[in-house]
Amino acid sequence: MNNRTIYHLSHIDLDGYSCQLVMKYTPYTKVNFNANYGPEVKAKLSLILEAIRKEKSAALILISDLNLTADESDWLKREVDKCNSSKIDVRLTLLDHHGSGAQSAKKHEWYYLDTERCATKIIYDYVKEHFEFDEPSWMQKYVDIVNAVDLWKKEEHDNFEYGKVCMRLVNETRELNRIMFANQDNDYKLTLLEEAMKFINKEDAPIVLDEQIHFIKKTFFKRDKNDTLDNLATNFVVALLGSQRKTNTIYYKGYKGYLSYAVGNTSIVGNGFLVAYPEYDFIVDISFKGAMSLRADYKVSVAQISKEWANGGGHPNAAGGRIPYFKEQYSYEKVKQQIENVINDKEAMHGDLEWKKED
Repeated sequence: MNNRTIYHLSHIDLDGYSCQLVMKYTPYTKVNFNANYGPEVKAKLSLILEAIRKEKSAALILISDLNLTADESDWLKREVDKCNSSKIDVRLTLLDHHGSGAQSAKKHEWYYLDTERCATKIIYDYVKEHFEFDEPSWMQKYVDIVNAVDLWKKEEHDNFEYGKVCMRLVNETRELNRIMFANQDNDYKLTLLEEAMKFINKEDAPIVLDEQIHFIKKTFFKRDKNDTLDNLATNFVVALLGSQRKTNTIYYKGYKGYLSYAVGNTSIVGNGFLVAYPEYDFIVDISFKGAMSLRADYKVSVAQISKEWANGGGHPNAAGGRIPYFKEQYSYEKVKQQIENVINDKEAMHGDLEWKKED
């Protein structure tokens, strides 16, 4: 296993991230992916397969806290078989507790289903049996906490109440976008859960953790000096956006823009980006449903851009609209492709500039 990269796809709730937290304490090379139910599962599996084919090295696809439909299971098995036929050694393991996966579990030997334990507990027991495991002292108690709240075992009062706070810690943590900043968002959530373990044995532990959440989050984002959580997170996100300028820059009629996807909070983040990177004329953030929010800093009228792209409108420095026929995506590259198609169409349609850039 030491020479085999583990590509770990898990759910986006407490149980799903906790599976990856358990795996963090194994000594292998790991790449984490997360998905919600529905089409995102297959989309993320496609990204994993793409990465494996690019690396052309031995891999394990590990899926936890997500059930696959019969069609998805058959498709995944065919794709893994293709990899093995092309001399890429790929193994496949799914560990889950959702009864809706029973049909797939009956058909495929790599599909392990146990409805009596949460996925974190299944992973924990599996790791102890099959992997090297540098288990921290708090791990078993933590696994019991996740099991209690995920299976809603209220009778396990201490574990259940602490689990409720941990669940909120994950569910209400939205400072980072998990599509554009997948690695950082995953690291953020796992770090928060690890930090939560510092209070696991305190008196009134659920209350103590509840009161510490704000400070735990600030600690993750803090760099040089203290500030509000909003400002710390904004600076962190602006820096991440800046690090992706090479791939995320767009152009429209000679104007230089930046395209982000579902980052949100455009008034603060967008304006912060334009201050930090004044070489950009505008920034546009596209939501999962195709709503766009544009910001500029007196270099171009984003109201005009919005009108030309989507019959939207607004002010010269702040505008919005909705991209017609936009299809939700689970990778940034596909979003950018859609928007560049819109840009190319609109440039051809509108012809000459309707507003001139100042020299």
